[in-house]
Amino acid sequence: MTDSAPVAAGRPKIAGLYAIADRAYLAPDQFASAVMQAVAGGAHIIQYRDKLSDKDERAHIAATLAALCRRLDCPLIVNDDATLAKTVGAHGVHLGRDDTDVAGARRLLGARALIGVSCYNDLARAHAAEAAGADYVAFGSFYPSPTKPQAQRAGLELLHAARGTLRVPIVAIGGITPENGASLIVAGADALAVIEGVFGQSDIRAAAVRYARLF
Repeated sequence: MTDSAPVAAGRPKIAGLYAIADRAYLAPDQFASAVMQAVAGGAHIIQYRDKLSDKDERAHIAATLAALCRRLDCPLIVNDDATLAKTVGAHGVHLGRDDTDVAGARRLLGARALIGVSCYNDLARAHAAEAAGADYVAFGSFYPSPTKPQAQRAGLELLHAARGTLRVPIVAIGGITPENGASLIVAGADALAVIEGVFGQSDIRAAAVRYARLF
């Protein structure tokens, strides 16, 4: 892939199980198989998150997942790195507090790209992201999370408030299990973002099924 690779076409709906394939749980050669299992179990969106690999390894994994997700007709979102998303032709990027802004990502990726923004427990940040052109916002952590044990906590009342004032889809993240996820959906979440609960399990497909059934 080169930097001229187009972002994947279409505007998939952000809803259902949003499975985050994280290098903290998967070796480089495990990503493709793990993602296939997650999608087979009902994941509607895949995110590639990698805080451990070097630049070349990240590029290889991302390109592999982009090609796989195109075959599976499942959108791939790249965490943090809009340039990498463009390079491999992913559907879009997810931005945190320290990443490029929505406008910069939109200029790079184009009008069809999906751009998500982490809003933690901050509804005002979500309104600003929506106004800037974000396609979805994410709140959390709703429960203690092994991936981010020091993460800011969000409550169900935030989802209720967000559901009443935002037009873009809402993603909930952080310590979500098949047992506690239903309450988040009732409170207003369109999608549940899960890392360890899917990719940290011995049977990834079965784990994904348990979450997908909530929808």
